[in-house]
Amino acid sequence: MTHIDKSDPASVVENVSRRAWLKGVVASGSLIVAASALPRGAMAAWKTGADAMPHGTVSDPHVFVAIDKDGIVTIVAHRSEMGTGSKTSLPMVVADEMSADWSRCRVVQAPGDEVKYGNQDTDGSRSLRHFVQPMRQCGAAARLMLEMAAAKRLGVDVSEVEAINHEVVHRHSGRSFGFGELAADAAALPTPAPDQIRLKDPNSFRYIGTGSVPIVDLFGITTGTATYGADVRLPGMKYAVILRPPVLGSKVKSVDGSAAMKIRGVEKVMEVKGWDWPAKFQPLGGVAVIARNTGIAIKGRDALKVVWTESPHAVYDSDTFREEMLATSRKPGKTVRNEGDIDAAMKSAARVVSAEYYVPQFAHAPMEPPVATAWVHDGMAEVWAPVQSPGGTHDDLCKTLGLAYDKVKVNVTLLGGAFGRKSKCDFALEAALLSQALNAPVRVQWTREDDIQHDFYHAPAVERIEAALDGSNKVIGWRHRNVAPTLFSTFMPDPKYQQPLEYSMGQVDLPFEIANIRCEVGEAAAHSRIGWFRSVRNVPNTFATQCFVAELAHELGRDPKEMLLELIGAPRIVDPRKTTVDLWNYGDPFETYPIDTGRVRGVVELVAEKAGWGRNLPAGHGMGIAVQRCFLSYVATVVEVAVDDKGKISVPRVDTAIDCGFFVNPERIVSQIEGAAIMGLTVAKHSAVTFKNGVAQQGNFNDYPVVRIDEAPRVTNVHIVQNGWDVPSSGVGEPATAPFAPAFCNAIFAATQKRIRSLPVGDQISL
Repeated sequence: MTHIDKSDPASVVENVSRRAWLKGVVASGSLIVAASALPRGAMAAWKTGADAMPHGTVSDPHVFVAIDKDGIVTIVAHRSEMGTGSKTSLPMVVADEMSADWSRCRVVQAPGDEVKYGNQDTDGSRSLRHFVQPMRQCGAAARLMLEMAAAKRLGVDVSEVEAINHEVVHRHSGRSFGFGELAADAAALPTPAPDQIRLKDPNSFRYIGTGSVPIVDLFGITTGTATYGADVRLPGMKYAVILRPPVLGSKVKSVDGSAAMKIRGVEKVMEVKGWDWPAKFQPLGGVAVIARNTGIAIKGRDALKVVWTESPHAVYDSDTFREEMLATSRKPGKTVRNEGDIDAAMKSAARVVSAEYYVPQFAHAPMEPPVATAWVHDGMAEVWAPVQSPGGTHDDLCKTLGLAYDKVKVNVTLLGGAFGRKSKCDFALEAALLSQALNAPVRVQWTREDDIQHDFYHAPAVERIEAALDGSNKVIGWRHRNVAPTLFSTFMPDPKYQQPLEYSMGQVDLPFEIANIRCEVGEAAAHSRIGWFRSVRNVPNTFATQCFVAELAHELGRDPKEMLLELIGAPRIVDPRKTTVDLWNYGDPFETYPIDTGRVRGVVELVAEKAGWGRNLPAGHGMGIAVQRCFLSYVATVVEVAVDDKGKISVPRVDTAIDCGFFVNPERIVSQIEGAAIMGLTVAKHSAVTFKNGVAQQGNFNDYPVVRIDEAPRVTNVHIVQNGWDVPSSGVGEPATAPFAPAFCNAIFAATQKRIRSLPVGDQISL
């Protein structure tokens, strides 16, 4: 089901068949432009753009633009919209390069099809980072074809005409043609070769970098008429909820559904197939209750009597596991970065300072729990769902259902939050499997409890850091041990050690100027589903590193900001590839995105200046600072806290500076960083999923609270570093989450002298 707001052409959103849509625009004589995203490599590749993670480089042309006879420009958004604004920002880039009038553009959400569109995973903070250049090329190619069509009609050289605000103008005569008038002629021309396409000078951008374009779904979102996953309705649709195994690895041993079937409106009780672990994103399995609406299905599920098989993960207890990880962190682990001679540095040190930090498991807890509707019939499957990975969902549906590529379609609704959870498509596969079995459309709705108790959790972690100091209190050695289950246990037999993708997020990529550095990872088994969470492993690694810097500063009687800058050292490029086992650089070339300490220093100095670091504060107030290179951006945060005489903590102000290179939509950057402050505060104060006997103990916002409006930061200031075009775009959606918790905890210490080394802090501390 689709909602179409016809009052504003820029906000028309449709989920339509790509083949039908292309057939229609071709028949109408419209212009169709294809954009190729070429493989990345070094700085030159930044000029062409591409996406190389995790499904390989994009090489096939993908159709993104059509112009109809009436002049309406239709632009395809191939990434999902979950608040990051990519559904608006990427089409906006196309429109700007085309010289199109945004009010005469409409955006169409692409279905899942990575053959046509390339990588569609809306995660890793890479939608703009990887596709701003291909979209610029796409728009510039369309502009040139329109100009060529106008020049041919006038019998002049193409250099004499120029596309301006939805028409092409002949400079000498002043004659002009609207885009719609030229569409058919332009469509008959060959697509220009890449060396013919000229990108606009950034000084002539009309939309890029201005923040003047609201998100295309704004009207529908604010009026409640936008289509989210739970808004889909199909004729004859059945409603389902699933009772899933309480412990990872358990399966249905027996089920008694007689009481459920006595509830009026319950139509069927049936088992859902589960996959042996590791299962990637396949369903956990369990027992489904099918009913005439979701409320009745939940009542039926509550009446089920299910006996589960035993699981080796039933021994999982969060408190015990934490102690096991702490014990592991106190012993040598597997070395993943080794620079200089840490053993000699520790032996010769005048003193050694050490600390241990703990971060619990987090659930994503998006406002909209997972939901999907599927209709599998006649050898075809169609799904409607709020998925971050439409292409990945499409491919998994093909494999799970045994259908050919062109027999599956994934329609993408708006996402009511995601944070990494909805890149895992188990909920869409559940709906498809039930629809296939019932030969009817089926909607599977997860409850809040389902979501929190069966998530792909952020793994718990213990971090131990030791610093060797010489006689003049200079840091001469740094040893960081990281112990945490790996998310790769979701994809392969549990490696039990963090992998390069994980330890490269804030551990081995340490940008400090220290002669002797050793990073180690310790063994830890996974006992729950592990996935990625906003900022991923940057969260625990940054928490430990940045809190430890503040501890060193206090130990030495130094200002935390000055201590941080001293450790960062002089502006330079840090290249840990020489001393690291398989450094992962967020899937991008190190030559394009090096570790630049000048930019690290830059955001620290900027945020300190803007926050008024060192200013006089009221009693009970304190300021903390933290920085991280996260998803290739540089982000620093200063948090001011207030602690009253009862120990209650509030946050009067947050300042964050971000250096994300060339940027498109500053309004969305501000929005993302404001959201990261809310999520960062949630992580710092509240978030913790605990386990006993392998069962998650939390289930809703009463015992897994998120920050409410009355405790949100009263002021959040965002400071964007202004870069030129030659600085490649980098991530925005994830980075600002990572430094919040350490800045928050450092601020608590500044206010109270109470050191925080374990999350969550809670609403108040003991004074």
